[in-house]
Amino acid sequence: MKTIIHKANTRGFANHGWLKSHHTFSFAGYQNPERMNFGMLRVLNDDVVQPEMGFGTHPHQNMEIISIPLKGALSHKDSMGNKRAIEVDEVQVMSAGTGLTHSEFNDSKTDDVNFLQLWIIPEEMSVKPNYEQRMFDVSERKNQLQTVVAPKDKIEGEALPISQQAYIYRTTLDADNAVDLNLKSENNGVYVFVVDGEVEVADNTLEQRDALGVSEIESVTINAKKTSDLVIIEVPMN
Repeated sequence: MKTIIHKANTRGFANHGWLKSHHTFSFAGYQNPERMNFGMLRVLNDDVVQPEMGFGTHPHQNMEIISIPLKGALSHKDSMGNKRAIEVDEVQVMSAGTGLTHSEFNDSKTDDVNFLQLWIIPEEMSVKPNYEQRMFDVSERKNQLQTVVAPKDKIEGEALPISQQAYIYRTTLDADNAVDLNLKSENNGVYVFVVDGEVEVADNTLEQRDALGVSEIESVTINAKKTSDLVIIEVPMN
């Protein structure tokens, strides 16, 4: 077993006024050679966007981009003709592939938006761009794993497709409950990100916004010491 712990207060931070962003891995002005990625997971940004502010139109190419709102609603517009808001309990995926442009904006006049943005390196380059989003039933992640993202050739239930052999799970655990994750491949690792609460994973205690990467395992158990909300990313390590 290999583990790497990333405590919340060790993340990179950028304050742009309209945007406050914590970077788990090197991103933009935060460059740390020891924090480049966890396997195919390249970016995990914890962003807070001020009211009536947002990201202007910008391009992406050959990256799987997943957005998970934690508070508020984020309006999305892209070059594929999609124009929608994504809200709490929804997940959005974009396969940038050959290239696309998009913008994201907080339409609220009073409330911040907080969302996680993940970038996963694709398994094949220059695929046709794709966009999907879906609302997920909160009850289906209560003390169990809910698969919200899966490989496009191995879709489980209502999971959204990406071009990589990676999975994203959500779970909300009551105190003293646990979940077991059996990895899909011996080549995979799992990255546990604590949105809120306190859990124990591989003999490590994780609190709000802490994370732990675990690899060279077949399964992992997550024990909740308090009521906890988690995002769990299973990715190929190479």
